[in-house]
Amino acid sequence: MANLKNAIKEIRKTRSKTIRNLKQKREMKKVIKKVRDFADKGKKKEAEKAYVLATKKIDKAAKNHVIHKNTASRYKSRLAKRINKIKK
Repeated sequence: MANLKNAIKEIRKTRSKTIRNLKQKREMKKVIKKVRDFADKGKKKEAEKAYVLATKKIDKAAKNHVIHKNTASRYKSRLAKRINKIKK
């Protein structure tokens, strides 16, 4: 356990930031999974609607440094590729 007052405060801050980041990451992954499920089932319209929400969540996570910006673009690219493979 930390002895200094500032170290104790840093532990508290780290814990709260970790919780916030994990929540944001969990939401992002949930929406990505939804897009993948729609794409796998061949539901293009639903996949495109979910993709819009997914890009918002991914961009927000990248902006807040939860994930790296290149990781964010990779996620978006792969989702878009998957949606474009769906035949009408």
